[in-house]
Amino acid sequence: MYRQATSGLFKGMNARVTLIAIIMVVAALIYGAFFTGHLADVLERMRRSVNPFLEWYYVLLVAFLLLFMIWLGVGRFKNVRLGGDNEQPEFTFFSWVSMLFAAGTGVGLLFWAVAQPILQFQENPFISEGMSPEAARVAMRLTYFHWGLNGWAIFSFVALVLAYFAYRRNLPLTVRSGLEPILGKHNHGILGDVVDLLAVFGTVFGIATTLGLGVQQMNAGLDAVFGWEPSVRLQLLVTAVIMSVATLSVVSGVKRGVRLLSEVNFWLSIAVVVFMLLFGPTQYLIALTIESAGDYLQNLLGMAFHTNATVADGWQSEWTVFFWGWWLAWSPFVGMFIARVSRGRTFREFVMGVLLVPTVITIIWIGLFGGTALYHELFGAGGIIQAVDDDVATALFATVAAMDLGMLGIGVSAVLVVLIATYLITSANAGTLVINTILAGGDPEPPTVHRIIWGAGLGLLTAVMLLAGGLETLQSAVIMAALPFSVVVILMVFGLLKALHSERFAARTGSRIEAPREPWVDLEDAGALPTQVKPDEDFKRH
Repeated sequence: MYRQATSGLFKGMNARVTLIAIIMVVAALIYGAFFTGHLADVLERMRRSVNPFLEWYYVLLVAFLLLFMIWLGVGRFKNVRLGGDNEQPEFTFFSWVSMLFAAGTGVGLLFWAVAQPILQFQENPFISEGMSPEAARVAMRLTYFHWGLNGWAIFSFVALVLAYFAYRRNLPLTVRSGLEPILGKHNHGILGDVVDLLAVFGTVFGIATTLGLGVQQMNAGLDAVFGWEPSVRLQLLVTAVIMSVATLSVVSGVKRGVRLLSEVNFWLSIAVVVFMLLFGPTQYLIALTIESAGDYLQNLLGMAFHTNATVADGWQSEWTVFFWGWWLAWSPFVGMFIARVSRGRTFREFVMGVLLVPTVITIIWIGLFGGTALYHELFGAGGIIQAVDDDVATALFATVAAMDLGMLGIGVSAVLVVLIATYLITSANAGTLVINTILAGGDPEPPTVHRIIWGAGLGLLTAVMLLAGGLETLQSAVIMAALPFSVVVILMVFGLLKALHSERFAARTGSRIEAPREPWVDLEDAGALPTQVKPDEDFKRH
């Protein structure tokens, strides 16, 4: 482990990094609690100042990571295993996928699966007329883009790097390990501490942002089911309950608490998806999902490099920059959590599982929920657009209400409230565990008391961000938190490439066995005979 204290208050933790991280979060809490309005203004000004840079920088970085991950999954290193050569995966495929999806995008996807298609349906740079059939198709394509392969490329890259160095190179499971080939001995000193602090910084604000969005949506669900009108006071109460349960869960460990909760909300998700398919406009939903998925794949390359350079509006910064910032800010926490449950898998298995499976699930989820909302706006009584414009957090429950199912609709809304709560809990406890793992120098079982402390700290920070202005402030915070960590991600690319040079799975150079010639010329007519080469000694040994 990296600089783990053996006694005192910070026993089992990296004392220097933990102390600085605590001071950083406490300062943010005090500043946000006493200067709430000023915090919102500062974050918004910082966001506006860096937007022109981020509109191409984030785009280029994320597009590269997608291509890089595809190469790792199908290229010369596809058989490299995250562990020993003959090591078997620790978890079954189902448990593995359910955990990485629950900790990955469950909360955010519940929030945006309806809200984003409806908002893009009204206006986006790729349509001439909003609220038309063409606008609906483009809205689905853009939503798939922000929640599909590009985003999961970020998560999967960070996770693969962490798992590779932890299980293949036997280094501590923490972010700085990914830079060991570059930093060398300095990785154990101040430079390594800075890397871990940047990871903690992004993780803390990334989790607070997502928890804030989820709490706002859960408040809307409680209003739909019980008639409890949205209020900051209720949101703070929900935050306290969620974080208390999450902290208890994370204390019990991954194999018990996190795994069981992940599987529960995975099955609940399947039940809700089946319900939407059966009770919604089934034929339309299937057709729209297939069509929009094809449209997304057909336009993926163009969208991946789109910077909105010729259009002077705020769409790029409001949507693409925000989502790429959100994925980057979450990548230390989700990446480390995925790495922790992915031991024993090859690069090929890992890329197929982490890059493709969640993307397919996401396409189906958005196709059913977003498609149902668009159907009611195009062919039904509508009303969802107005609800979203009034309060984005109500989008999901406004869609259920538009289905006009009576008591059954209220029951489904209640299940969705439970589903949001379980996703919030799994995200919060995974985030708490990861923060403590980083601060403990890579120890996968950090001290229990610190898990409790950071669970409480995350809850308080989420409360402060809610008080500071809701959605806009949360978006600005996550974008700014992601920027410094993006530099670490770039360095991790070089660190991984340098480490892979020593892998025995690399392709051999090869030997020429006959003279060069055109393929249509007979060898004897060309006057050339096969070159006699010495058999490959390495090949004979195998």
